[in-house]
Amino acid sequence: MVAQLSANVRSGRGDAITRDDLYDYVERLAREKWLILGVFFTISILGVLAATQMKTTYPVYSSVLVRLGQEYVYEPRAGDAGRGAVPDSDQVIQSETEILGSAQLKQRVITKLGLSRIYPEMAKEYSASDAAGKKKIMADALQSLEKNTEIETAPDTPIIKLSFKGDSPEIAALVLNTLLEEYLVYRHGVLGDPVSPAIAEQKGLLESRLGQADRDLQEFLMVNQIGDFTAEKTNVSQLLAQVEQQRLQTETQLQDRIARLANLSSQMGVINKEVGLYRDFSGAASDKLAALRVQREDLLSRYRNDARPVQEIDSQIAQLEAGMAAGRTKTEGAKRLGINPVYQTVETERVTIAADIAALRQSLVAQNEQVSKLTQRSLKLAALEPRFQQLTLGRDVLQANVRDYTVKEVQSRASQDIAASENDNIRIVSRAIPPTKGVSLKRPVAMLAVLVAGFTAMCVGLIRMLLRPGLVTRRVAERAFALPVLASAGFKAG
Repeated sequence: MVAQLSANVRSGRGDAITRDDLYDYVERLAREKWLILGVFFTISILGVLAATQMKTTYPVYSSVLVRLGQEYVYEPRAGDAGRGAVPDSDQVIQSETEILGSAQLKQRVITKLGLSRIYPEMAKEYSASDAAGKKKIMADALQSLEKNTEIETAPDTPIIKLSFKGDSPEIAALVLNTLLEEYLVYRHGVLGDPVSPAIAEQKGLLESRLGQADRDLQEFLMVNQIGDFTAEKTNVSQLLAQVEQQRLQTETQLQDRIARLANLSSQMGVINKEVGLYRDFSGAASDKLAALRVQREDLLSRYRNDARPVQEIDSQIAQLEAGMAAGRTKTEGAKRLGINPVYQTVETERVTIAADIAALRQSLVAQNEQVSKLTQRSLKLAALEPRFQQLTLGRDVLQANVRDYTVKEVQSRASQDIAASENDNIRIVSRAIPPTKGVSLKRPVAMLAVLVAGFTAMCVGLIRMLLRPGLVTRRVAERAFALPVLASAGFKAG
């Protein structure tokens, strides 16, 4: 038989021997039916058992309308460059999607609702675990929450769709609604002004530096015994100008008084100290003339005009009148002298001017001392002014910076408070409601397990069929030996 097979091969019939048709493959595959059935039922049973262990989930849905808000408007810290710049709608949607999908938001949901309400089984394990185990369980819960949450967006659409799958319809709706509520709060912390803490910190540093600058300035003023440097300098300048002016006036007055004193002293040499107050004149001639006339009248009472006694009286009267007319009968009487009032006035004025000169000279000495002291004080203030200007400038700059940062901090807090109290750009279009019907994958998984089991069993049967040695079918033997096969022995596995 072997010789016959070798002859068939040498005669060119080897291809006919090894060439199998579809019937041969079916017949050969039928020989592996028990192996195929074993693999099929094993995998099918395992798949069905796995499908029966799957839980029914309840998906809930919600959607959020996102529009451009104030938190996306750029406000520069300094200047106006780029003020009012805003991102496009897709960038806004992308940022809000990232916030919704953040792990911190899921953690806030778990913290608010509690692990026992969302995942009761994990909560039992959590209470009985140590610190490391609790961290792992919390991480698993967070991962499960992220896995069951889906976020969908569409281009050029300001709608974000969310879905969550839970084991309970009420818990699923509660988790998704809580997620939306926490999202409205959490986004303010994310999109809020991140510079506000930095502003407060910088303001605190500036206030500390301002306090130190104030202390340095106060110490500088105390050491130099200055209350108000600017007022002190102004007062010293004004006093110096006033004293200078007074000194010039004093010098002018002193020169005037000295000149007047010299003039009065020269006048004193030509003015008599004494002067006649009054002088008495003698009236004897007049009295005698009057007596003669009285005597003549008395004679006329006894004599005629041409009588000798009368004529003698007339001759005496005529002689006396002629003497009086010629001034021969005038004689000086008593004369009285006194202090010359002009001299006294000049002397009084001279003494007064001398006293004025002494007073003016003392005033000039005092004014010179004042000018010297004020000049020294002015020079000292001028020498201290650069340091004072440095300290004052530093303090003024710090005060301006503190004032600016205070304004920025107030504006930032006001913006945050307004943004925290309003969500005009975020609207919840639809909230999650508990579904009445759940979604189960038992049937699809069982069907998939059967299909996989059938495919796997067929693959195992084909592999086994191709690896089996010898002439496995009657038709292959007839083609190989060119002889009819009348009977076949039973098949022994292995």
